[in-house]
Amino acid sequence: MSRGVARHGEGRAVFEAAPNIALVKYWGMRDPARGLPYNSSLSLTLDRMRTRTTVCFDPMRERDELILNGERIDGPARADASRFLDYVRERSGVTSFAEIRSSNNFPTASGLASSASGFAALAGAGASAAGLRLTPRALSQLARLGSGSASRSIFGGFVEWRAGTRADGRDCYARPIAGPRHWPSFRDVVVLIDDAPVKKTRSAEAMQSTVRTSPYYRERQREIPGRLARIRRAISRRDTRTLFPLIMEECDSFRSVCETTVPSLDYLTASSRAVLAEVRSMNDAAGLPIAAYTHDAGAHVHVFALAGEAAAIRRRLRRIPGVRRTLELSAGTAAHPI
Repeated sequence: MSRGVARHGEGRAVFEAAPNIALVKYWGMRDPARGLPYNSSLSLTLDRMRTRTTVCFDPMRERDELILNGERIDGPARADASRFLDYVRERSGVTSFAEIRSSNNFPTASGLASSASGFAALAGAGASAAGLRLTPRALSQLARLGSGSASRSIFGGFVEWRAGTRADGRDCYARPIAGPRHWPSFRDVVVLIDDAPVKKTRSAEAMQSTVRTSPYYRERQREIPGRLARIRRAISRRDTRTLFPLIMEECDSFRSVCETTVPSLDYLTASSRAVLAEVRSMNDAAGLPIAAYTHDAGAHVHVFALAGEAAAIRRRLRRIPGVRRTLELSAGTAAHPI
């Protein structure tokens, strides 16, 4: 997976990873330095949306460089990538700085989990270029140091990230609970919202504000273990009647803690909220749950449905003012070297 790796020399590797959408959200870190969340979470890795990252260690470089989507980046994003490679250098003994080239085939920093796929790809490329041979579990533990949700993007299909209880984080890692082929008819209709704002406050900072200030946060923490267990069981049985209401309940709970944060975190636009209302209306008209919505820290909305319903749902959602485009995605595969 790498070539020409030397302890103090150079190595190069390319890795690709997909974003994931959380069905059960983590929001808040008990230990930000080690990337340890307060609660376990569960997600679906997506197909077609990808981050591809190349890391090239070079002893002639004077600092790490980041080129994102063809543009040389400085400031916090470069500092975060460089700080992450410090973990790789510490473990591998490589001392060189690196050039990092990364590209997304989907919008960046808009609530589509570009940080998850980005740090998963950086973990894979950085570790490989440095000569590390990590198990998938160890790679997920490394990836979480860059972005918590990146630990889930190491795997394909439905993935659970176990929060663990140890202070050193050794029992905190992601694991697949159902592979990409477990539920072939399961679809994620991604609803892209026109003029979705770029996040002004990074999620890592926003979630810690929620922990400190939301009066609902502790209640949510008590609810999550039971809801996660029920969602896991519904996925194993491919049971949409149970799963879809639970997904929406979880999303509404996540949104409540965001909106009760001081100052309030409101990631949705009027168009986003119209999508949520339309999903509720479709379910009411059908007399059973045929779809479920969720969203992360952004304006875009994910609507889950089975393949037989997805086309009609897309047609309805495209009529909503402010909906720019919809994508129909399936479960994606694990991160991998190129």
